[in-house]
Amino acid sequence: MKVLVTGSNGLLGQKIIKNYSNNLDFEIVATGRGENRIHSVSGFKYIKLDITDRLEVLEVIGSEKPDVIIHTAAMTNVDQCEEDPIGCEELNIEAVKNIVEASEAVNAHLIHLSTDFIFDGEEGPYTEEDLPNPISHYGKSKLMAEVIVQKAQCKWSIARTVLVIGVTEGMSRSNIVLWAKGALGQGREIPVVNDQFRTPTLAEDLADGCMAIAKTGETGIFNISGEEYLSILEIVEAIADYYGFDKSLIKPVSSETLNQKAKRPPKTGFILTKAKEKLNYKPHTLLESIDLIESQSLA
Repeated sequence: MKVLVTGSNGLLGQKIIKNYSNNLDFEIVATGRGENRIHSVSGFKYIKLDITDRLEVLEVIGSEKPDVIIHTAAMTNVDQCEEDPIGCEELNIEAVKNIVEASEAVNAHLIHLSTDFIFDGEEGPYTEEDLPNPISHYGKSKLMAEVIVQKAQCKWSIARTVLVIGVTEGMSRSNIVLWAKGALGQGREIPVVNDQFRTPTLAEDLADGCMAIAKTGETGIFNISGEEYLSILEIVEAIADYYGFDKSLIKPVSSETLNQKAKRPPKTGFILTKAKEKLNYKPHTLLESIDLIESQSLA
């Protein structure tokens, strides 16, 4: 099965490439903006691709003719999306139209990555059937992308996820584990929200979930996240406990006090029954995830 991955330099993209490039069931084509950042494994092909360039997308996908396209590339910085709505729409909506058109042209199975931020966070955790109601520009752009994908004239699946954590080479963005470990390890006080709840997701689990969708050919919407429903404060406290850091450095605050550009949904998180039944999905616990991240940081 030939699988083309967009955004292969990102955290999820790198995990798919690293964990599946030497799997004999798959031929992996990695695409991303700029140079390839994955140097620790071989067995895959890398092509530079600007997903906002329609003709380039049609040309690359048309020449590669993948069986499956896993579309991980997006603008995911929630505050940046609020500050730059035009850039956000270009990457999160217009580029998706390009990917859908190219998928239709080669009759590929399109697996599109989405987010818990399509919900308002009043009724979480959510199933795949719950009605979205985004409260940020990022959430609105990702919901519009979902609508575009659901109208595609090819096989499609949507993998929704929550608060992805992990470590890999040449990372352009941090995540809650790396941030908390870095700040607390330096003895810095950190404000942490106590009124937002999530089901944090190990990047390896998300990669496995996407590839399970590819392998099984399952279509429709899937929740692919961690299973433990925790506040952001509880997540950071667990990180502090793991490393033996001073928890008095963690200062609980409400979301309102942070004055962030974009509103965050208070309670999201996902119910995973469908993914477990149809994909045999088995996520790691938070503690197992931190343990794996630490072992990879030391490697």
